Amino acid sequence: MSFFAQHQPWRLLGVALPFGLLLGLQPAACGGQEPDSTEPARSTLPTPTANSRPEVPNGYFLFPIKPGQQNFLAASMGELRPNHFHGGLDIKTDGRVDLPVHASQDGYISRLKQSSFGYGNVLYITHPNGLTTVYGHLNHFKGPVAEELRRRQYEKQTYELELFFKPGQFPVKRGDIVALSGNTGGSAGPHVHWEVRDQQDNQLNPLQWGGFQEIQDHVAPSLQVFAVEALSIDARVQNRFGKAVFVPKTPPLPNGGGYVWADTIAANGTVGLLVQGFDRFDQAWNKNGFQKVDVLVNGQPLYSHVVDNIPFPEGSRQVNQHMDYEWRATQGRQLEKLFVDDGNELSIYTTGAAKGRLRVVPGRIYSVEIRMADSYGNMTPLRFVLRGEEAGYYKTRSAAVKTPSLRFDVSRNLLVATAADPDTAAVGGNLTLFSGNRRLTLKPSYTAQSQNTYLYDLRAGLPDSMQFGRITKRFDRQAMIPAGREFGFSTASMSLGFNLKTLFDTLYVQTTYKQGLWTVHSPRTPLYQPLRLTLRPGGPVADPRRTAIYSVSAKGGRAYVGGKWDATGTSVSAPIKTFGQFRLLTDTIPPSARLISRGAGGLVFKVGDDLSGVASYKLLVNGQFRLLRHEYKNATLFTEHDDTLGPALHGPATLYLTDQAGNEKVINLTL
Repeated sequence: MSFFAQHQPWRLLGVALPFGLLLGLQPAACGGQEPDSTEPARSTLPTPTANSRPEVPNGYFLFPIKPGQQNFLAASMGELRPNHFHGGLDIKTDGRVDLPVHASQDGYISRLKQSSFGYGNVLYITHPNGLTTVYGHLNHFKGPVAEELRRRQYEKQTYELELFFKPGQFPVKRGDIVALSGNTGGSAGPHVHWEVRDQQDNQLNPLQWGGFQEIQDHVAPSLQVFAVEALSIDARVQNRFGKAVFVPKTPPLPNGGGYVWADTIAANGTVGLLVQGFDRFDQAWNKNGFQKVDVLVNGQPLYSHVVDNIPFPEGSRQVNQHMDYEWRATQGRQLEKLFVDDGNELSIYTTGAAKGRLRVVPGRIYSVEIRMADSYGNMTPLRFVLRGEEAGYYKTRSAAVKTPSLRFDVSRNLLVATAADPDTAAVGGNLTLFSGNRRLTLKPSYTAQSQNTYLYDLRAGLPDSMQFGRITKRFDRQAMIPAGREFGFSTASMSLGFNLKTLFDTLYVQTTYKQGLWTVHSPRTPLYQPLRLTLRPGGPVADPRRTAIYSVSAKGGRAYVGGKWDATGTSVSAPIKTFGQFRLLTDTIPPSARLISRGAGGLVFKVGDDLSGVASYKLLVNGQFRLLRHEYKNATLFTEHDDTLGPALHGPATLYLTDQAGNEKVINLTL
């Protein structure tokens, strides 16, 4: 009889405890450890000092678009976006550009930037109290600062430019027209993105001070789904490990009664709560996010978050730990976690020691209330009951399962293996984990519809394979990468370099290389800061100068990443912001351009590139530089009609285009 088979404590209720002692390992100091607390907090929870609001009276800021008139928002502060929180307000501009943009308060223009991406054309005004207002996606700047920008653009011979100014250099008064609204940068439609930042560059919610009569909101938030998730190895929700998602069957009760889930939800162990919903402003169709969520259990506070203060830019990527990143990647739903997960460093939360996790004990009842609120104090509650229920083994059968199969995944620090088991025995078959010549036999935690589920804590050691009946699967996670440390991982075909903040939590890394395709873990797992990726193609490439790393999607899409080759031309390195699949591609075709419009308004060129993308451009007319503006959303380069510094658009002209790979296109024309 094997060592594992003789020691039954490792097989209690099918919950596999670590066999790292057998491997000579100690439990790793990494995320996922459970709090000692088994009850929600019984006292008022502390308030994070980092979330204290600046002393700003109502009415201090002037609304920057159509002040004094009714207006609408396309987006509110803190909405969940891919890889960031929305850091301010998106103000509608009647579906058009060139509306006057007003300075919200006295101050001076401290910074501006013209860019084809991100915030597009953006202006910063710093005010006497130390706060700064930010105005993004603008079409044009106005006043003396616009003249200074144009002068500096010709001096540097570039449209893409960022300038910083000293106090008093470009003063403005409350209500001054400082720009015209636009649709530049990453904007998906005409609007102005407006922010308030403090001296540490934290993005503050402009609506927290109130006083904007232009925006009316008497509409309470709406709930779409809520979920209860098992977070510990012994946890179950509705007798299963994982996430149980509940869709409200009835509309909210009238007079602010909110949503009530009539059925009691059985649970056990440490669980977390999640919600998805939206808010709307008066007379607006678009959906906005929650500003505040509170959780009470048996009338006592368990958790709260208020999205009034997001550190920029680093803290904004913490959205990937605030929401369920994997659920969004696989299901398309943006569930907000109502607990502070490992690696989440934001200060928007108020919790007790359990960080919003709830330990459910068999035989106890937990009355849960989730309060979802907007910036105007409109609140919608959700009420449901959790019943603590012992997590014993059970088995249900399905006649559809006729042949055995085995699959597995990793959830936080747990190996979750599932085996299709057509056997009619009272208890499902065992699963055996192997590490070298050592083995551990696991009983199923439960069998649902002839599917056995096995759980094992990976923090004590990684198995190299597993066996169910005659089926053997290799465990393809190659190493455990701890969060919060510098760490290097290498195979024959690639290397990964992790810094102190690359990961939110422990990573069980998986990589493969096959026929020129490198797979670096899974896009279901978020990165906090970029990861250093080095690819080794197995020998020198023919043209490293034009060969770079590209990310490739499941549907064949390609996106330029770049990279720097070593001196021998045998490896290339670049930072990546997401896990996924990558190839080395060679771009030898120059960009393309054609003149599509010429008239009183100036010149418009249609530009493109087949692979790496346009990197730089320059127009010379009669040998003199003439400024061009790039709009990547419609792939055009164009002159601006109010440009008085450049040469007249008559005579011989040359357009130079260069792509990311260094291929150059030269187009000669006569204007």
